[in-house]
Amino acid sequence: MKQRMQFFAKAPEIMKAVSALNKAVDECGLEVSLLHLIKLRASQINGCSFCVEMHSREARRDGETEQRLYLVAAWKESPLFSERERAAFAWTEAVTLIANNGVSDELYARTLEHFSEEELVKLSVALGMINTWNRLCVPFQAIHPMPAAKAA
Repeated sequence: MKQRMQFFAKAPEIMKAVSALNKAVDECGLEVSLLHLIKLRASQINGCSFCVEMHSREARRDGETEQRLYLVAAWKESPLFSERERAAFAWTEAVTLIANNGVSDELYARTLEHFSEEELVKLSVALGMINTWNRLCVPFQAIHPMPAAKAA
């Protein structure tokens, strides 16, 4: 795969604003581990290999286990995630796939059992942010900073 465009170079002013919002999300007060997990899950849903690789690597760097990272895609069947993380994953899926079914009143109420209203706003902005990155990296085919693995 060949990168189609260096989007930072082509629109530096708006990318500066995107980066500023990204920094605000990273510093919003939600657990860093939770932010890594939801960014990974949204990127899996959106098929963004660049972001899946990056957020997996960053999560490992910050102490996340390989096992939990492998199981993010199957979080519903895994006992390794807390109720708060599970609520965040359900919210992540609904918000990322919002055109499918929206966000139900039931999911909203269940999520508020684990997040304050302020935290839910922050979580939703974080999801908007990773979905923005996915929507830049996928169509412009962002390239991984490391060599691709060799096929067996």
